[in-house]
Amino acid sequence: MDNAFKDVPPTTLADLLGRAQVMDTGIRPLWNSPRVAGPAYTVRCEPGDNLMLHTAIYRAEPGSVIVVESGDVDYALAGGNVCAVAQRRGVAAFVVDGVIRDLGEVREAGFPVFSRGVIPIPGTKKKIGALGEPARVGGVLVHPGDIVVADEEGIVVTPAARREEILAAAQAKLAKEAEESLDAWEANHRARIDKALSDQGFTG
Repeated sequence: MDNAFKDVPPTTLADLLGRAQVMDTGIRPLWNSPRVAGPAYTVRCEPGDNLMLHTAIYRAEPGSVIVVESGDVDYALAGGNVCAVAQRRGVAAFVVDGVIRDLGEVREAGFPVFSRGVIPIPGTKKKIGALGEPARVGGVLVHPGDIVVADEEGIVVTPAARREEILAAAQAKLAKEAEESLDAWEANHRARIDKALSDQGFTG
């Protein structure tokens, strides 16, 4: 089922789930990676420290999206080798509320990373944070096993308990949209806009 989420754009999920499940615009793809989807493996790193993310790459199940709360953008959470090992172990992507380094290596390897940017200086490995506990990333509280879908349109988190419901609703919405011509969409859209204007007393 989780693989089926890869066929669902974040825009469709956002329509169904609302703003609270959409990460803020500061967390973006660092290169033009394909859409990723998978269950969240949640990590909390202390500011300036990356120990727990470096631990997570050996504990996350293949197909997981490692989602990291870090609390700063002054020190890199990961570099090329950490991303390469995560990729080799089957991790689908990193979604980090922080920064990484070695972007050229990461892009060349084809490992999807969504973050707030890059910085060349690494963090320390001295502080215990948390693994497998709720993490606030991009303004969204992410729980272990929540389904993360990310691409150039944004990052949306589907709560694990709602994954079947939301996937079915998304697939139905996409099927309906696929059947509608642009002419039909335009006619419906114009009628809605005219009604919205009229309801507000606009007569121009």
